[in-house]
Amino acid sequence: MITRCLIVDDEPLAREGLEQYVQKMPGLELTGSCQSAIDALAFLQKEKPDLLFLDIQMPEMTGLELMKALPQPPKVIFTTAYREFAVEGFDLNAIDYLVKPISFERFARAVQKVQQRLDTEQTESLTAPADHIFIKSDGQIIKIPVSDIIYAESAKDYVFIHTPSKRYMALLPLKQLEENLPDDKFMRVHRSYLVATAAVDRLEGNLLYIGKTKVPISRSLHDEIYQKVIQGRLLER
Repeated sequence: MITRCLIVDDEPLAREGLEQYVQKMPGLELTGSCQSAIDALAFLQKEKPDLLFLDIQMPEMTGLELMKALPQPPKVIFTTAYREFAVEGFDLNAIDYLVKPISFERFARAVQKVQQRLDTEQTESLTAPADHIFIKSDGQIIKIPVSDIIYAESAKDYVFIHTPSKRYMALLPLKQLEENLPDDKFMRVHRSYLVATAAVDRLEGNLLYIGKTKVPISRSLHDEIYQKVIQGRLLER
C-alpha cells in the first residue's frame, strides 16, 4: 500500500531534508511540498494525501491552526523545533511528534506507525452494518449503500465497485469484499466478478448481462449459476 504524503514547512532546508527522507522510505510517495500552512490549505482542497508532515511555528497560520481548520485532516506527523507543543499536538490526534533535527531512524519509525494505522483502517473499513460498507478510495473513507452496488470486478490488487452513478476503486481483494456483502444478494460468477443478483437482466451462454455490460461466467460456476436461474433467484426483479 502506497502512503501519499504532503510536507508543510516554512524552512527550505527542513523541506529538502524531509523530501530526501521520503525518497528513501519504502511505500511513501510525495504528492507536494508547501512553504506555508495557507498554501497547504489550498493544496488540500484539491488533493487528498494520506499523511501530513506538518511544522508548527509558521508565519500567518501555524500547523496547529491548519489542523484545526481541516474538517477531516489526513494523518499528521508534526515536525518542529519546539517540544512545548507536543501535548496540544497529540490532543489533535497527531500520530507522532518529531523534534528537529530529525534522524532518518526516528522518521522511519513515525512513518511505519502511520502505515500500520492505515493498514488497520483498511482492514476494518468493510466492517459495517449489512445495509452499507465502507471503503478507502482516493484517500477518503467512503460509505456505499449495499443496495447501490451493481457489480464489482477485480484488477490485480484493486477492486472496482460499480454503482448506478459512479465507479469506485479500492485497494483490497475481491474476496474480502465478497465476505462483507450479504450472500443472499450477491454471487461470485467469475474469479474476477461479483454480481448483485437483483441487477441481472439476462443470462445467455457464458455471459451474464447487466444492462449493456457483459460479465463472463466461470466454467466452474456455470452449473451453479444456471441452477439459480432455474430456481428464479437471478431473474426475479
